[in-house]
Amino acid sequence: MSGRVPTVRDLLATGDRSFSFEFFPPKTEAGERQLWRAIRELEALRPTFVSVTYGAGGSTRDRTVEIVERLAHETTLTPVAHFTAVNHSIRELRHLIGRFAAAGVRNILAVRGDPPGDPTGGVGSSTRRAWSTPEDLVRLIRQSGDFCVGVAAFPYKHPRSPSIESDTEYFVRKCRAGADFAITQMFFRAEDYLRLRDRVTAKGCETPIIPGVMPVTQYSTIARSEQLSGAPFPPELARRFEKVADDPAAVRALGIEHAVEMCRTLLDEGAPGIHFITFNRSSATREVFQALRPAPAASLIA
Repeated sequence: MSGRVPTVRDLLATGDRSFSFEFFPPKTEAGERQLWRAIRELEALRPTFVSVTYGAGGSTRDRTVEIVERLAHETTLTPVAHFTAVNHSIRELRHLIGRFAAAGVRNILAVRGDPPGDPTGGVGSSTRRAWSTPEDLVRLIRQSGDFCVGVAAFPYKHPRSPSIESDTEYFVRKCRAGADFAITQMFFRAEDYLRLRDRVTAKGCETPIIPGVMPVTQYSTIARSEQLSGAPFPPELARRFEKVADDPAAVRALGIEHAVEMCRTLLDEGAPGIHFITFNRSSATREVFQALRPAPAASLIA
């Protein structure tokens, strides 16, 4: 690719399995140290790409951009910048896209975004609501330069979508606006991803959808998962965790085991790869990744 930063589109086109990691901008110095420790530890696994999230209402905008710029300049990693239009003017958006381009970032994940403090609320002020959808944002990014654009997908449905059918139609519109790939919100049953893929394929859309996976390592995560994923935690899986709820080590072991089982099913069913939601921690992700790896990393990962 002539020394240029690869795009996720190019990497997926090789047919190799993609393994990628997601980080979020920390709020404290201790969190900053933890983030970069995790990045350095996971960099050794040679992921296909890494992504950096964007806070509600653009609240971490500058931190997201700074981390992505540093990833591009100081590591061997291919960064994907999450990007939302919420609470941003078109002028601000064009400026941020320009910053990404100047840093050599070619991959952007266009997400709907949430207003501060309310993950199920509206999409911003009425003056921006008319255009600030992911569909519009995809077009804006594609028109602004040589970018590869990803979008979010919801195996269940987005919390604000009235139905699974309308959510599927909305996803397909985002893809037809120019999206090159998609990453799902976290989920805990392989069949939820497979049903999403079947619904999208039935609409004639072939955009690659990468499943987003988060190993459950603490029992408290289960209670938060509905807010985090927009879908209820599977009751049958919750019962398995309930049996070991008083044993943190057993909860973590079960979480790793379940994640490995689910990822193997997804890959066997033809998922293009796995996107690990790390919460800026590396150990659980490394364990799942290494359990999935049937051969040296160099032969699996672009």
